[in-house]
Amino acid sequence: MIQIVIFLLVLLIYLFTVGGNLTILLLFCLDPQLHTPMYFFLCNLSILDISCSTNNLNNVLISFISGDNRVSVLGCIVQIFIFLSLTCGEVLVLAAMSYDRYVAICNPLSYHMIMDCRTCAILAIVCWLLGTLESIPILVELIRFSCYKSNVVNHFFCDIMPVLKLSCSDAHFLELYILTVGVVISAFTPFLLTFVSYVFIIAAILKIRSTSGRHKAFYTCSSHLTIVILLYTTLAIQYMRPHSLVNLDSNKLMSLFNTAAVPILNPLIYSLKNKDVKAAFRRLLSRVWPLLHSVNCDTCDVGGGPQLNSHG
Repeated sequence: MIQIVIFLLVLLIYLFTVGGNLTILLLFCLDPQLHTPMYFFLCNLSILDISCSTNNLNNVLISFISGDNRVSVLGCIVQIFIFLSLTCGEVLVLAAMSYDRYVAICNPLSYHMIMDCRTCAILAIVCWLLGTLESIPILVELIRFSCYKSNVVNHFFCDIMPVLKLSCSDAHFLELYILTVGVVISAFTPFLLTFVSYVFIIAAILKIRSTSGRHKAFYTCSSHLTIVILLYTTLAIQYMRPHSLVNLDSNKLMSLFNTAAVPILNPLIYSLKNKDVKAAFRRLLSRVWPLLHSVNCDTCDVGGGPQLNSHG
């Protein structure tokens, strides 16, 4: 019974994640008023969230259905590589979004010239490419591992820290890589770019004389800043420690929050706190509802079909 409840909970979380982020993608594709750099990067974030949740939760769902929770060593390594690539890509996309907000608030007159389609496309490609390239050395090093203390991973998906705990091969290079390249390049550099952008953004907002102007400027950045704080907090707790000091039980809770809660919160925060998204959703409903109503009316029988007579 408990397993069924857990399965339904995980399935519900996954469906909400996919449904919420697909809604963001659908609104962006169908509503021309959302064709701006901010929502372009938000769509990239939604794709990353859907991919990350699918990668991390698919084994949980499949194992509940099939009863088989085994995964090959190569499959486990590939799952780690995909997860790290997507996570690195996500923090870079958040950094690109912070730069977009910086240009919009600090240099509004040149915004459309600086953040044109070509610049946005280049930034998105760099985010995806760097996320993949930064994870390749970890993939290569994990493939070289030949000895494990156990074949049971103390996690609900294959993550780098639980696998390092199991390895009896020399993992010093991988530990050093994670704590230097992983932390400095993959985490700290995007965080620094985001932090510096918001320093300039806040300084520019405080110079605005009108209270309504300051409120509007803060409002446009609050959704992005909320997601940044949530993501970096969970990542710092999970990965910015030597693997010898990692508590796997607490890591599982943080991974569950990072895998399940954050991808759900992204579309919720951007939809509930964003007037443009809510307006786009209302416009979509106003177009879809008449079509559904006309289809329902077309299927109605208006007096032309056979009738049943009731005889008392």
